[in-house]
Amino acid sequence: MDEELSGEPPEWLSPAEAGLWQAFRNGSMFDLRTGDPVRDDPHGTEPWGHDREVRARVVCVLLLSCPPPLRGRVSSLKLAGARVTGLLDLAGGTVAPYVELVGCRFEQEVLLPEARFTTLRLVDCALPRLEAARLRTEGDFHLPRCQVAHGVRLTDAHIGTDLLLNQAVLRADRRGSCLLGDGLNVGQDLQAELLEAEGEVSLRGAQIGVSLSLRGARLSHPYGRRALNAPQLTVERTLYLTPAAVLDPPVTGGSTPARGARVRGFECRGGVRLDDGRFGDAVDLEQAEFVLDNDQEVSLRRIQVPELRFLARRVERGRVVLSGARVGTLVDRAASWPRAGLLAMGGFSYENLVPVGAFPLSARLAWVAAADPEYRPEGYERLAAVLRAGGEDPEARQVLLAKERARRATLPPAVRLWGYVQDVTVAYGYRPGRAALWMGVLWAASSLFFSWEPPSPLRAGEHPQWNPALFALDLLVPVMDLGQEGFWRMQGAAQWAAAGLVALGWMLATTVAAGATRALRKG
Repeated sequence: MDEELSGEPPEWLSPAEAGLWQAFRNGSMFDLRTGDPVRDDPHGTEPWGHDREVRARVVCVLLLSCPPPLRGRVSSLKLAGARVTGLLDLAGGTVAPYVELVGCRFEQEVLLPEARFTTLRLVDCALPRLEAARLRTEGDFHLPRCQVAHGVRLTDAHIGTDLLLNQAVLRADRRGSCLLGDGLNVGQDLQAELLEAEGEVSLRGAQIGVSLSLRGARLSHPYGRRALNAPQLTVERTLYLTPAAVLDPPVTGGSTPARGARVRGFECRGGVRLDDGRFGDAVDLEQAEFVLDNDQEVSLRRIQVPELRFLARRVERGRVVLSGARVGTLVDRAASWPRAGLLAMGGFSYENLVPVGAFPLSARLAWVAAADPEYRPEGYERLAAVLRAGGEDPEARQVLLAKERARRATLPPAVRLWGYVQDVTVAYGYRPGRAALWMGVLWAASSLFFSWEPPSPLRAGEHPQWNPALFALDLLVPVMDLGQEGFWRMQGAAQWAAAGLVALGWMLATTVAAGATRALRKG
């Protein structure tokens, strides 16, 4: 113990451990690698001898007892290419020095629950498991290119700046979780680009101070319902489920891919749950691929986000659910939306539409109709309001007409028949020009008919001069009195023609009035 306090390495250390001790006091990297990529691969099968062995107990002594640094130096633990034997247990400890382990193999799990670090970097390491619930770091926590055989636990951890999981390979624990980060708080970015996760990634209630990037990640949970389970997630800026460039050496963090670089898209085999999430800038699903079973969902229920970029590949099974979501701008592609029966949008609201590529109104109406097997007016009304706000009034009227036609299919036969009359005559009031055309045709036809068969007066000398055009117009327009009706005796075909003209006039007037009322109410 006296040796430890004085800074001199204890006699019970191996040569490798003594070298690490001195490197710690000097703040320099202690590198046990051979220079042969095959022999130095921490994930390979090449055995590492005792000359590369460091006991976990020694690491704990260095980090918790902290022998004094050499004069003019800052102590730090920097270790590369070592096989760490025994249980590395720093639970509840406070670690002041900077910690960086590169290309190391850990014989047993690493225990960091309730530990405190400044900065902790495990780069390209092989670990059986990492337990770090309620871990706190002032700076970064890095796990790039690490492979963890039985999962990472980060529940209620607090990372001061960035959490990096780029190119990590995480496999499930006995409960099916490969990353358990419920209640996780990250001060800046959480980057998990090109991550490979076999099991559930759980981020329930997590808070990310800047952005969450899963660019190029591959998530799968073959034995569970969800591969990404993140309800009530808060991301201050953007969630990226988008492609990433696969480069050597790897470049992540959203860098622009070099020309000709291979690009890997985000892929998720299993359900996704982002219910009640809050996102400050956007949720970006550019080219994302979701492979679902019939009972799985991409669930975005009640999310709130200024911009949703729904540019994913089309889901062939399972469902996409946007019920209750509130979106400022919806950027979408017609080919991204699933077919009828696989989409639910009850209560989904958006303020602007920005289609990418061709998205004709007919396809947009099919999109609304696909959202629910039963008729619901809200989807049509929301689309019409957005189109009208964008100055597309003719398109908005077509949407409202489609709403009436969809509603008609739910009505009783008699009412449905009256709906067909309104549709054929004046298109439920949304095409007023059609009413004028019908009125003109009926007026011209009836004028010709009455000019061929003029009626006889009811009382001689008590009638106006016969005018077939004015008489036809008087019958056709029920609210006008042109002084022709009531003075002539209708018989035979003329009587039937007059009755039919009065009935058609009332129908046209009623449908026009209904359409005008609807237009005023919506406009």
